[in-house]
Amino acid sequence: MEIKHKEVQEYYSERVKSTDDLQTNACCTLAPPPPHIKDALDLVHDEVQEKYYGCGLTIPYELEGLRILDLGSGSGRDCFIASKLVGENGFVVGVDMTDEQLAVANKHIDYHTEKFGYKTANVRFLKGNIERLDELDLEPGTFDLIISNCVVNLAVDKQKVLNDAFKLLKPGGEMYFSDVYSDRRIPTSLQKDPVLWGECLSGALYWNDFLKMARKAGFTDPRTVSNQAISIENEEVERKVGDISFFSVTYRLFKIDRLEEDCEDYGQAVKYLGTIEGKPDGFDLDDHHYFPKGKIMPVCGNSYLMVHATRFGKHFECYGTWDTHYGIYEGCGGNMPFDINGEDGVACC
Repeated sequence: MEIKHKEVQEYYSERVKSTDDLQTNACCTLAPPPPHIKDALDLVHDEVQEKYYGCGLTIPYELEGLRILDLGSGSGRDCFIASKLVGENGFVVGVDMTDEQLAVANKHIDYHTEKFGYKTANVRFLKGNIERLDELDLEPGTFDLIISNCVVNLAVDKQKVLNDAFKLLKPGGEMYFSDVYSDRRIPTSLQKDPVLWGECLSGALYWNDFLKMARKAGFTDPRTVSNQAISIENEEVERKVGDISFFSVTYRLFKIDRLEEDCEDYGQAVKYLGTIEGKPDGFDLDDHHYFPKGKIMPVCGNSYLMVHATRFGKHFECYGTWDTHYGIYEGCGGNMPFDINGEDGVACC
């Protein structure tokens, strides 16, 4: 395991100096960010942005005043975006194990504090392995939100990462992160390839194994926010991986005690009030739950809790009780979290 960690550190400190050095497009994002993120991103220092290797969008809505942890924070790009969005009353902690990346992040703390007009910095960076979060100066049950951008696939013990993340979240807290997944388990021979691992491919989890791990950690009902097929566009890498398909997927995992593994029907409904900043017309909980402003929408018990027992609760009116169970809820989709036969796209870490 230590050898793999050393290889990752060397890959991102010696071989990859900017996104131009990546050999595949598995580590970049082409989708434009929403206005609230773009405005914050425009304030982030150029050097920090040049060192960004993310595979998706890991900054959700409703961040004011939150305490956020970024796993594998790298040069600090997402941390500084979050720093702006949480405001002076919030706080952001970034964890990374690569000295070169941490040096860039720490160098620009004062720059962003001044740029955002804050009296004191609301962000700090810790050197550490995301598989050993329990060994860092992080108090369990103190984070509202954990984010991560194409880093969990680089971990060897992914179950430990999810277990520790669950413990660090407050009740009602959320892990919101993007990563690379595969349509089958990656052969051991490919997992030993340092380039494929560093390019976020051979460490990718088979999607069904991820769902099992998430549930084992305590995240009972993982929700897909978005997904996109990855087109590698590198002949040598494509030859190595053969018929394996890869996807860039954003998940949200809530820490809520009453969530059930299946979506159950209790006759409940919710109405979105249109009060989340940047979402006046409607709110996407995930890729198959969109709540238009003012419309009363029937929901399963899990979706009810995800808007009622979280930071989103003040933005919804919630109706119904748990008194009567009507069986399985039919409106939450099937078992496959993303469409393996869907349109090809270009997503990268």
